[in-house]
Amino acid sequence: MTGHDDPVPGDAAPVRLEPHPADERLAVLRVDRPPVNAFDQRMWDLFEAVTASLHGDTLYRAVVITGGPRHFAAGADVKGLLDLGPERFDARNRVLQRAFHALATAPQVTIAAVSGYALGGGCELALAADFRFAGRSAVFGLPEITLGIMPGSGGTQRLPRVVGPARAKELILSGRTVAADEALAIGLVDRVVEDAGLLDAAVTEALRYARGPLALRYAKQAVDAALDLPVEAGLALEADLITRCFASEDGQRGLRSFVAEGPRKAKFLGR
Repeated sequence: MTGHDDPVPGDAAPVRLEPHPADERLAVLRVDRPPVNAFDQRMWDLFEAVTASLHGDTLYRAVVITGGPRHFAAGADVKGLLDLGPERFDARNRVLQRAFHALATAPQVTIAAVSGYALGGGCELALAADFRFAGRSAVFGLPEITLGIMPGSGGTQRLPRVVGPARAKELILSGRTVAADEALAIGLVDRVVEDAGLLDAAVTEALRYARGPLALRYAKQAVDAALDLPVEAGLALEADLITRCFASEDGQRGLRSFVAEGPRKAKFLGR
């Protein structure tokens, strides 16, 4: 896919990706299934399609993820799980796991703007973003253990990387929730703002990335790889990626602008 030519779920879909009116390079991934944004089976498939589309998109350079004002996302629609046997559940669960992995590894810079409850899969959706902004009303949690199950869409893997293993175990094994201020204190969120200004704050930050150079994609890739690669392999990847940056139009534009005009004057094209 180049640009946004391929079809994505339409405006009525409960999961949809749409350009922000301020800049077509910024996308909004909107979760919209009132009253609590619980994920039914259709939404799992939509998440997979939408997040996969980000990997081929050549125009979007940042994404803001948003839900409802009182419920960012309440996680899986539990009633819809009761008719699944273990084999069917396994197959379906892997759809949402793949979707959130695709979001986490997308080349765009992603910011989750969380107001209200982000529970279970909703919390895992937020964890898949690069950054999390929380409104004062935000409440985060992985309460699956209270249902006799466990997080299955990345929560056990991403939460320890964000808050550390011991704290992640305490939150997952207790199933307790944390409000915005505690989430900030433990590093689960990066910024807390008033609910009324939450989306604007996330969009303002995301626009900085949307208007940045192609190098943002490569730098994100290198940092993410550092979590898994031995340092020697990480350094080799870093060397390869900085060469790609140097060879890019944005790299040449930025270097020449610095020499001619000084720092932070370059206008980047994303290529």
